[in-house]
Amino acid sequence: MPELLDAIEIETAKNPSASVIWMHGLGADGNDFVPIVSELELDGTPAIRFVFPHAPMRPVTINNGFVMRAWYDVSFGDLEGQSRRADEKGVRESQAQITALIEREARRGVAAEHLVLAGFSQGGAIALQTGLRHPQKLAGVMALSTYLPLADSLLQEAAPANKATPIFMAHGTYDPLVPLMMGAGSMTLLTGLGYAVEWRQYPMPHSVCPEEIEDIGAWLRKVLKA
Repeated sequence: MPELLDAIEIETAKNPSASVIWMHGLGADGNDFVPIVSELELDGTPAIRFVFPHAPMRPVTINNGFVMRAWYDVSFGDLEGQSRRADEKGVRESQAQITALIEREARRGVAAEHLVLAGFSQGGAIALQTGLRHPQKLAGVMALSTYLPLADSLLQEAAPANKATPIFMAHGTYDPLVPLMMGAGSMTLLTGLGYAVEWRQYPMPHSVCPEEIEDIGAWLRKVLKA
């Protein structure tokens, strides 16, 4: 089992019975989405533990080999058009690390069916990679401004337990880093495979906007309802 990643944790009340593991994007860290928790209006949900892990430090090719927090390496051409190329070794290493966090939540009393995997950009790619392959049913998968990595292996590796798991995908129409067509193409692929994808797009760049935060809160209230 991989060493557990360091993470920031926020609990909305004592004795959480639900969890959200939320992964940041390239070059950021677990602090990135901490401020959003207070904006989600989670009244009516059970107590939730938000876990914001820090990705490992690794050199990133597209950034001239600079070492930064990244869930996997990104090379030139990986994010062009509808390409879904990805650093398979790094993606699978991060999948194993997030699976270890899911298992820790189970040891702390939160079953997989009460856990959401969430992420932005690279973090969203790892949420999809891990969630769709996890052997126990999850409450949901949230993937923001991202795409499906290792799409060619999904059919062989998909877990039947998560075939009906709710998926929330959102993207900015003016995203200059991960083109809208990559997110929309992944959504089309997943819906074609029978997954239940709730798709949203917003007039924004590679970021998060207030309307999106409102929609995220509504979706979390739905999938983590008491």
